[in-house]
Amino acid sequence: MADWGDVRTIASGLPGVVEGTTFGSVSWKVGGKLLVWDRPLRKPDLAELGLASQGGSVLGASVEDEPTKLALIEEEPGVFFTTAHFAGYAAILVRLERIALPRLEELIDEAWFARAPARLRREREG
Repeated sequence: MADWGDVRTIASGLPGVVEGTTFGSVSWKVGGKLLVWDRPLRKPDLAELGLASQGGSVLGASVEDEPTKLALIEEEPGVFFTTAHFAGYAAILVRLERIALPRLEELIDEAWFARAPARLRREREG
C-alpha cells in the first residue's frame, strides 16, 4: 500500500506542484491551492470518529466537489472518510496505509485537475 514517499513522488511529478507546509504539516499545492496534505486527526475528529488515537497516516486530498467526495466514501469506506470539519468542502480524508498505489495516483491526478490553474491544465492536455 501507499506511504508518504509515494505521495511525494506522485505529487511532485505533476506540473506546477510545490511542496511546503500547511499548519506545520507537509503539503503540496498547485497555483497556491492545496492539492494533498498530511492531515493529522485532531481531538474533535477522534471523538467524532470514536477513536482513541489516529492509528496511521491520514492524507487530505482535494476533490472536484462534494458529490465526488461522498461517492468515494460510499465506494471505499475503509479507505476514504470525512469529518464534520470538512462538511461542505471539496476535500476528503484518506487512510494512507489502506489505499492501493494505482488508486492513490488516480486520486492525486484528479486533485491536480480540480485545483490547477486553467493554463496548466491546457498545457498538460495539449
